Amino acid sequence: MTNRPFYQNKTVMVTGGAGFIGSHLCEELLDSGAKVIAVDNFLTGSQENIQHLQKQFPDRFSLIVADVSMPVSEYLPAEVQLDAVFHFASPASPPYYQAHPVETYLVNSLGTHQLLQHLLAYSPRTRFLFASTSEVYGDPQEHPQKESYWGNVNPNGPRSCYDEAKRLGEAICGVHARDFKMDVRIVRIFNTYGPRMDLDDGRVIPDFIKQSLHRQPFTIHGDGSQTRSYCYVSDLVNGVLTFAEKDELSGETFNLGNPDEYTIMETAQSVVKATTSILNREENKVDASPQMQFKELPQDDPLRRKPDISKAMQLLNWQPQVSFEEGLKKTIVFFHNQQKSSLT
Repeated sequence: MTNRPFYQNKTVMVTGGAGFIGSHLCEELLDSGAKVIAVDNFLTGSQENIQHLQKQFPDRFSLIVADVSMPVSEYLPAEVQLDAVFHFASPASPPYYQAHPVETYLVNSLGTHQLLQHLLAYSPRTRFLFASTSEVYGDPQEHPQKESYWGNVNPNGPRSCYDEAKRLGEAICGVHARDFKMDVRIVRIFNTYGPRMDLDDGRVIPDFIKQSLHRQPFTIHGDGSQTRSYCYVSDLVNGVLTFAEKDELSGETFNLGNPDEYTIMETAQSVVKATTSILNREENKVDASPQMQFKELPQDDPLRRKPDISKAMQLLNWQPQVSFEEGLKKTIVFFHNQQKSSLT
Protein backbone atom coordinates (compact mmCIF):
# COMPACT_ATOMS: atom_id res chain seq x y z
CA MET A 1 0.00 0.00 0.00
CA THR A 2 1.23 3.51 -0.86
CA ASN A 3 0.81 6.40 1.57
CA ARG A 4 -1.67 8.74 -0.16
CA PRO A 5 -2.71 11.62 2.14
CA PHE A 6 -4.49 13.34 -0.79
CA TYR A 7 -7.37 10.84 -0.54
CA GLN A 8 -7.74 10.93 3.26
CA ASN A 9 -11.36 11.79 4.14
CA LYS A 10 -12.23 12.44 0.47
CA THR A 11 -15.48 11.16 -1.06
CA VAL A 12 -14.67 9.33 -4.29
CA MET A 13 -16.97 7.63 -6.79
CA VAL A 14 -15.67 4.77 -8.93
CA THR A 15 -17.88 3.71 -11.81
CA GLY A 16 -17.29 0.09 -12.72
CA GLY A 17 -16.17 -0.37 -9.12
CA ALA A 18 -16.97 -4.10 -9.14
CA GLY A 19 -14.83 -4.71 -12.21
CA PHE A 20 -11.31 -6.07 -12.38
CA ILE A 21 -9.39 -2.77 -12.27
CA GLY A 22 -12.22 -0.86 -10.57
CA SER A 23 -12.24 -3.16 -7.53
CA HIS A 24 -8.48 -2.81 -7.07
CA LEU A 25 -8.88 0.96 -7.38
CA CYS A 26 -11.60 0.97 -4.71
CA GLU A 27 -9.40 -1.13 -2.43
CA GLU A 28 -6.42 1.21 -2.69
CA LEU A 29 -8.61 4.29 -2.16
CA LEU A 30 -10.12 2.75 0.96
CA ASP A 31 -6.67 1.85 2.25
CA SER A 32 -5.74 5.51 1.70
CA GLY A 33 -8.59 6.70 3.94
CA ALA A 34 -11.18 7.70 1.33
CA LYS A 35 -14.92 7.16 1.46
CA VAL A 36 -15.70 5.21 -1.72
CA ILE A 37 -18.95 4.89 -3.66
CA ALA A 38 -18.79 2.11 -6.24
CA VAL A 39 -21.35 2.19 -9.06
CA ASP A 40 -21.82 -0.94 -11.14
CA ASN A 41 -24.64 -2.74 -12.95
CA PHE A 42 -22.72 -6.05 -13.00
CA LEU A 43 -22.80 -6.33 -16.79
CA THR A 44 -19.19 -7.53 -16.59
CA GLY A 45 -18.29 -6.73 -12.97
CA SER A 46 -18.70 -9.21 -10.12
CA GLN A 47 -20.02 -9.02 -6.59
CA GLU A 48 -17.18 -11.35 -5.58
CA ASN A 49 -14.64 -8.64 -6.44
CA ILE A 50 -15.95 -6.29 -3.74
CA GLN A 51 -17.41 -8.55 -1.03
CA HIS A 52 -14.27 -8.22 1.08
CA LEU A 53 -14.49 -4.43 0.83
CA GLN A 54 -18.09 -4.39 2.01
CA LYS A 55 -17.09 -6.45 5.06
CA GLN A 56 -13.81 -4.67 5.81
CA PHE A 57 -15.00 -1.07 5.31
CA PRO A 58 -18.73 -1.03 6.15
CA ASP A 59 -18.64 2.67 7.12
CA ARG A 60 -16.60 3.92 4.14
CA PHE A 61 -17.59 1.70 1.23
CA SER A 62 -20.99 1.67 -0.42
CA LEU A 63 -22.32 0.10 -3.60
CA ILE A 64 -24.92 1.59 -5.92
CA VAL A 65 -26.29 -0.83 -8.51
CA ALA A 66 -26.98 1.35 -11.55
CA ASP A 67 -26.18 1.94 -15.20
CA VAL A 68 -24.06 5.09 -15.41
CA SER A 69 -25.42 5.84 -18.86
CA MET A 70 -28.48 7.13 -16.99
CA PRO A 71 -28.66 10.68 -15.59
CA VAL A 72 -26.63 10.78 -12.37
CA SER A 73 -29.55 12.17 -10.38
CA GLU A 74 -31.38 8.87 -10.90
CA TYR A 75 -28.88 6.90 -8.80
CA LEU A 76 -26.76 9.32 -6.75
CA PRO A 77 -28.43 11.11 -3.79
CA ALA A 78 -28.51 14.88 -4.31
CA GLU A 79 -26.76 15.60 -1.03
CA VAL A 80 -23.62 13.63 -1.96
CA GLN A 81 -20.67 15.92 -2.70
CA LEU A 82 -17.88 14.22 -4.61
CA ASP A 83 -14.22 15.15 -4.43
CA ALA A 84 -13.20 12.87 -7.30
CA VAL A 85 -14.76 10.57 -9.90
CA PHE A 86 -12.96 7.68 -11.60
CA HIS A 87 -14.99 6.64 -14.65
CA PHE A 88 -13.98 3.01 -15.22
CA ALA A 89 -17.37 1.53 -16.19
CA SER A 90 -17.20 -0.34 -19.50
CA PRO A 91 -16.79 -3.82 -20.93
CA ALA A 92 -13.12 -4.03 -21.88
CA SER A 93 -12.51 -7.35 -23.65
CA PRO A 94 -13.48 -7.93 -27.31
CA PRO A 95 -15.90 -10.84 -26.63
CA TYR A 96 -17.75 -8.81 -23.99
CA TYR A 97 -17.97 -5.47 -25.78
CA GLN A 98 -18.90 -7.21 -29.01
CA ALA A 99 -21.67 -9.04 -27.11
CA HIS A 100 -22.82 -5.71 -25.60
CA PRO A 101 -22.02 -3.09 -28.26
CA VAL A 102 -24.82 -0.66 -27.39
CA GLU A 103 -24.07 -0.69 -23.66
CA THR A 104 -20.37 -0.24 -24.49
CA TYR A 105 -20.72 2.81 -26.70
CA LEU A 106 -23.30 4.38 -24.39
CA VAL A 107 -21.33 4.07 -21.15
CA ASN A 108 -18.21 5.57 -22.72
CA SER A 109 -19.98 8.39 -24.55
CA LEU A 110 -23.35 9.25 -23.01
CA GLY A 111 -22.21 8.00 -19.59
CA THR A 112 -19.17 10.28 -19.71
CA HIS A 113 -21.37 13.20 -20.77
CA GLN A 114 -23.93 12.53 -18.02
CA LEU A 115 -21.26 12.40 -15.32
CA LEU A 116 -19.50 15.57 -16.44
CA GLN A 117 -22.73 17.52 -16.89
CA HIS A 118 -23.84 16.52 -13.38
CA LEU A 119 -20.52 17.67 -11.94
CA LEU A 120 -20.68 20.91 -13.92
CA ALA A 121 -24.09 21.67 -12.42
CA TYR A 122 -23.51 20.56 -8.83
CA SER A 123 -19.78 20.22 -8.19
CA PRO A 124 -17.66 21.79 -10.96
CA ARG A 125 -14.44 21.60 -8.92
CA THR A 126 -14.61 17.80 -8.65
CA ARG A 127 -11.63 16.03 -10.17
CA PHE A 128 -12.68 13.65 -12.98
CA LEU A 129 -10.53 10.89 -14.46
CA PHE A 130 -11.67 8.99 -17.56
CA ALA A 131 -10.35 5.48 -18.16
CA SER A 132 -9.53 5.42 -21.85
CA THR A 133 -7.54 2.70 -23.55
CA SER A 134 -4.64 1.87 -25.82
CA GLU A 135 -7.35 0.81 -28.27
CA VAL A 136 -7.74 4.48 -29.26
CA TYR A 137 -4.50 3.92 -31.23
CA GLY A 138 -6.11 1.06 -33.18
CA ASP A 139 -3.61 -1.00 -35.17
CA PRO A 140 -0.85 1.58 -34.70
CA GLN A 141 1.47 2.77 -37.42
CA GLU A 142 3.64 4.43 -34.76
CA HIS A 143 5.67 2.23 -32.42
CA PRO A 144 5.83 2.61 -29.49
CA GLN A 145 2.73 4.75 -29.10
CA LYS A 146 3.05 8.26 -27.66
CA GLU A 147 0.11 10.27 -26.30
CA SER A 148 0.48 12.63 -29.29
CA TYR A 149 -0.29 9.83 -31.79
CA TRP A 150 -3.81 10.10 -33.27
CA GLY A 151 -4.19 6.43 -34.06
CA ASN A 152 -5.20 4.14 -36.92
CA VAL A 153 -8.74 3.04 -36.08
CA ASN A 154 -11.43 1.44 -38.21
CA PRO A 155 -14.50 3.62 -37.44
CA ASN A 156 -17.00 0.92 -38.41
CA GLY A 157 -15.39 -2.42 -37.64
CA PRO A 158 -16.15 -5.15 -35.09
CA ARG A 159 -14.08 -3.35 -32.42
CA SER A 160 -15.36 0.16 -33.13
CA CYS A 161 -18.15 0.08 -30.50
CA TYR A 162 -15.31 0.17 -27.98
CA ASP A 163 -12.47 1.95 -29.80
CA GLU A 164 -14.55 4.81 -31.15
CA ALA A 165 -16.63 5.13 -27.97
CA LYS A 166 -13.44 5.63 -25.99
CA ARG A 167 -12.27 8.20 -28.53
CA LEU A 168 -15.60 10.01 -28.24
CA GLY A 169 -15.32 9.81 -24.45
CA GLU A 170 -11.95 11.53 -24.73
CA ALA A 171 -13.50 14.22 -26.95
CA ILE A 172 -16.24 14.83 -24.36
CA CYS A 173 -13.58 15.14 -21.67
CA GLY A 174 -11.68 17.64 -23.80
CA VAL A 175 -14.77 19.82 -24.27
CA HIS A 176 -15.41 19.98 -20.54
CA ALA A 177 -11.75 20.70 -19.79
CA ARG A 178 -11.37 23.45 -22.42
CA ASP A 179 -14.80 25.06 -22.60
CA PHE A 180 -16.02 24.59 -19.02
CA LYS A 181 -12.61 24.76 -17.27
CA MET A 182 -13.23 21.55 -15.35
CA ASP A 183 -10.48 19.38 -13.90
CA VAL A 184 -10.70 16.47 -16.34
CA ARG A 185 -7.94 13.95 -16.96
CA ILE A 186 -7.53 10.97 -19.30
CA VAL A 187 -5.55 7.79 -18.75
CA ARG A 188 -4.94 5.45 -21.68
CA ILE A 189 -4.64 1.99 -20.18
CA PHE A 190 -2.57 -0.67 -21.90
CA ASN A 191 -3.01 -4.43 -21.35
CA THR A 192 -3.40 -5.00 -17.61
CA TYR A 193 -3.57 -8.31 -15.77
CA GLY A 194 -3.74 -9.67 -12.23
CA PRO A 195 -6.04 -11.27 -9.66
CA ARG A 196 -9.81 -10.84 -10.19
CA MET A 197 -9.59 -10.88 -13.97
CA ASP A 198 -12.42 -12.81 -15.56
CA LEU A 199 -10.89 -16.03 -16.88
CA ASP A 200 -13.64 -16.19 -19.50
CA ASP A 201 -13.24 -12.67 -20.90
CA GLY A 202 -11.30 -13.82 -23.98
CA ARG A 203 -8.12 -11.81 -23.50
CA VAL A 204 -4.75 -13.43 -23.92
CA ILE A 205 -3.52 -13.65 -20.31
CA PRO A 206 -6.72 -15.12 -18.78
CA ASP A 207 -7.16 -17.40 -21.79
CA PHE A 208 -3.66 -18.83 -21.41
CA ILE A 209 -3.92 -19.17 -17.62
CA LYS A 210 -7.26 -20.98 -17.88
CA GLN A 211 -5.96 -23.30 -20.60
CA SER A 212 -2.78 -23.97 -18.65
CA LEU A 213 -4.57 -24.77 -15.39
CA HIS A 214 -7.05 -27.01 -17.20
CA ARG A 215 -4.37 -28.74 -19.31
CA GLN A 216 -5.97 -27.55 -22.54
CA PRO A 217 -4.25 -26.62 -25.82
CA PHE A 218 -3.28 -22.95 -26.03
CA THR A 219 -5.31 -20.93 -28.54
CA ILE A 220 -3.01 -18.80 -30.70
CA HIS A 221 -4.61 -16.30 -33.07
CA GLY A 222 -2.55 -15.68 -36.19
CA ASP A 223 1.02 -16.98 -36.10
CA GLY A 224 1.69 -15.68 -32.59
CA SER A 225 4.17 -13.01 -33.70
CA GLN A 226 1.91 -10.07 -32.80
CA THR A 227 3.01 -8.30 -29.63
CA ARG A 228 1.48 -7.05 -26.39
CA SER A 229 2.81 -5.27 -23.30
CA TYR A 230 1.45 -6.38 -19.93
CA CYS A 231 1.12 -4.23 -16.81
CA TYR A 232 0.40 -5.77 -13.41
CA VAL A 233 -2.74 -4.30 -11.85
CA SER A 234 -1.06 -2.83 -8.75
CA ASP A 235 1.32 -0.86 -10.95
CA LEU A 236 -1.56 0.43 -13.06
CA VAL A 237 -3.61 1.50 -10.02
CA ASN A 238 -0.57 3.23 -8.54
CA GLY A 239 -0.16 5.22 -11.75
CA VAL A 240 -3.84 6.15 -11.92
CA LEU A 241 -3.95 7.42 -8.34
CA THR A 242 -0.65 9.27 -8.67
CA PHE A 243 -1.98 11.03 -11.78
CA ALA A 244 -5.28 11.94 -10.15
CA GLU A 245 -3.75 13.40 -6.98
CA LYS A 246 -1.36 15.85 -8.65
CA ASP A 247 -2.82 19.36 -8.75
CA GLU A 248 -1.09 20.69 -11.85
CA LEU A 249 -2.19 18.03 -14.37
CA SER A 250 -5.75 19.08 -15.24
CA GLY A 251 -6.46 18.46 -18.93
CA GLU A 252 -3.60 16.03 -19.40
CA THR A 253 -3.57 12.57 -21.01
CA PHE A 254 -1.16 9.82 -19.94
CA ASN A 255 -0.30 6.38 -21.24
CA LEU A 256 -0.08 3.88 -18.38
CA GLY A 257 1.27 0.44 -19.14
CA ASN A 258 4.40 -1.66 -19.12
CA PRO A 259 6.74 -1.02 -22.07
CA ASP A 260 8.20 -4.55 -21.94
CA GLU A 261 6.99 -6.14 -25.18
CA TYR A 262 6.23 -9.84 -25.72
CA THR A 263 5.00 -11.79 -28.71
CA ILE A 264 1.91 -13.92 -28.15
CA MET A 265 4.08 -17.03 -28.42
CA GLU A 266 6.48 -15.66 -25.80
CA THR A 267 3.47 -14.89 -23.61
CA ALA A 268 2.26 -18.48 -23.88
CA GLN A 269 5.70 -19.80 -22.98
CA SER A 270 5.87 -17.48 -19.94
CA VAL A 271 2.47 -18.68 -18.71
CA VAL A 272 3.49 -22.31 -19.15
CA LYS A 273 6.74 -21.75 -17.25
CA ALA A 274 5.02 -19.98 -14.35
CA THR A 275 2.17 -22.51 -14.13
CA THR A 276 4.57 -25.45 -14.26
CA SER A 277 6.66 -23.96 -11.45
CA ILE A 278 3.62 -23.42 -9.22
CA LEU A 279 1.86 -26.74 -9.84
CA ASN A 280 4.95 -28.92 -9.80
CA ARG A 281 5.78 -27.62 -6.33
CA GLU A 282 2.54 -29.28 -5.25
CA GLU A 283 3.50 -32.49 -7.06
CA ASN A 284 0.69 -31.82 -9.47
CA LYS A 285 2.77 -32.45 -12.54
CA VAL A 286 1.88 -30.60 -15.72
CA ASP A 287 3.12 -30.79 -19.26
CA ALA A 288 5.69 -28.05 -19.85
CA SER A 289 5.12 -28.29 -23.62
CA PRO A 290 1.37 -27.93 -24.23
CA GLN A 291 -0.18 -28.15 -27.66
CA MET A 292 -0.83 -24.97 -29.62
CA GLN A 293 -4.09 -24.53 -31.50
CA PHE A 294 -3.80 -21.86 -34.20
CA LYS A 295 -6.80 -19.81 -35.32
CA GLU A 296 -7.36 -16.95 -37.74
CA LEU A 297 -6.38 -13.50 -36.51
CA PRO A 298 -9.52 -11.45 -35.69
CA GLN A 299 -10.32 -8.44 -37.88
CA ASP A 300 -8.59 -5.20 -36.80
CA ASP A 301 -6.57 -7.01 -34.13
CA PRO A 302 -3.49 -4.79 -33.55
CA LEU A 303 -0.22 -6.39 -34.59
CA ARG A 304 1.97 -4.41 -32.18
CA ARG A 305 1.18 -2.74 -28.90
CA LYS A 306 3.69 -0.98 -26.68
CA PRO A 307 3.28 2.23 -24.68
CA ASP A 308 5.71 5.09 -24.64
CA ILE A 309 5.58 6.02 -20.93
CA SER A 310 8.23 8.74 -20.96
CA LYS A 311 5.62 11.38 -20.09
CA ALA A 312 4.46 9.40 -17.03
CA MET A 313 8.05 8.78 -15.98
CA GLN A 314 8.85 12.49 -16.21
CA LEU A 315 5.70 14.09 -14.75
CA LEU A 316 4.43 11.36 -12.42
CA ASN A 317 7.75 9.76 -11.50
CA TRP A 318 5.96 6.51 -12.33
CA GLN A 319 7.01 3.31 -14.00
CA PRO A 320 6.02 -0.32 -13.47
CA GLN A 321 7.74 -2.15 -10.61
CA VAL A 322 6.34 -5.69 -10.95
CA SER A 323 8.10 -7.92 -13.49
CA PHE A 324 6.04 -10.04 -15.87
CA GLU A 325 7.37 -13.21 -14.24
CA GLU A 326 6.43 -12.03 -10.73
CA GLY A 327 3.02 -10.73 -11.81
CA LEU A 328 2.17 -13.94 -13.65
CA LYS A 329 3.02 -16.05 -10.60
CA LYS A 330 0.79 -13.91 -8.36
CA THR A 331 -2.05 -14.10 -10.87
CA ILE A 332 -1.78 -17.84 -11.45
CA VAL A 333 -1.60 -18.56 -7.71
CA PHE A 334 -4.81 -16.53 -7.25
CA PHE A 335 -6.72 -18.54 -9.87
CA HIS A 336 -5.21 -21.85 -8.81
CA ASN A 337 -6.37 -21.22 -5.24
CA GLN A 338 -9.82 -20.32 -6.55
CA GLN A 339 -9.88 -23.56 -8.49
CA LYS A 340 -8.92 -25.57 -5.41
CA SER A 341 -11.57 -23.82 -3.31
CA SER A 342 -14.26 -24.66 -5.84
CA LEU A 343 -13.35 -28.34 -5.60
CA THR A 344 -13.58 -28.54 -1.80
